Amino acid sequence: MYELKEEYLTGIEEIDNEHRVLFEIAEEIYQLCENDMVPDKYDHIVNLLQRLKQYAIMHFAHEEAYMEGIQYKKLFTQKIQHDNFRRKLDTMDLEIIDDNQDQAIEDLLKFVTDWLVEHIVGTDKQIGR
Repeated sequence: MYELKEEYLTGIEEIDNEHRVLFEIAEEIYQLCENDMVPDKYDHIVNLLQRLKQYAIMHFAHEEAYMEGIQYKKLFTQKIQHDNFRRKLDTMDLEIIDDNQDQAIEDLLKFVTDWLVEHIVGTDKQIGR
């Protein structure tokens, strides 16, 4: 379901490859959300959340370095959006996640989906122009 489609490509190979991994993580979140065979998803959610945080930090650093290198005029806006993404992940309450795992995984999936679509299409694609 989650894959990097043509409309999400920026035309910058390194960024597109890293976006592809973000879509793969989103697919894993989706698969966990749909998997009724796992009664306790807490450890899986925490693992996915950690992987997403770590990968996003690395990706944002690469993307921001690229933008600095080309003197991209909207770099400041990008950094604010990246900081907001990190902050959202950092403020996810693990106790609330444990108490309502199904809702937590759905909320995480919605957040990641909205981010991938809105940020990549609305913001990142402009970098390659």
